[in-house]
Amino acid sequence: MTQGKIAPFDAADYLDSEEMMAEYLAACLEDPNPDVFIAALADVAKAKGMAEVARASGLGRESLYKALATGAHPRHETIRKVVGALGLKMTIAASAPAKAPRGAGRRKTGTSGPHLPAAE
Repeated sequence: MTQGKIAPFDAADYLDSEEMMAEYLAACLEDPNPDVFIAALADVAKAKGMAEVARASGLGRESLYKALATGAHPRHETIRKVVGALGLKMTIAASAPAKAPRGAGRRKTGTSGPHLPAAE
């Protein structure tokens, strides 16, 4: 019996829309290992076209490859340029509803709340 060859998996083959790229990067950003996000950024840049991403980000193609290589530690500025060149943006969101600080919602005796002008 002959064994069939299995093609290596390449995430870039499945990143065919900005929505898919954004979801993939967001999922990888949740991993505590920063190399996962950098590898995902490289996958997305490959899917979009490295030359196009390099041009749009203002980076040289070689610099882009180096910044997104395994084990690289790109500067935040470089990551922002690449993300912007991909037509995406980075945002921060609360992970869970924040608990009210202790004592919040309680009024101290003798206070009337915000100081508003007196009604005439």
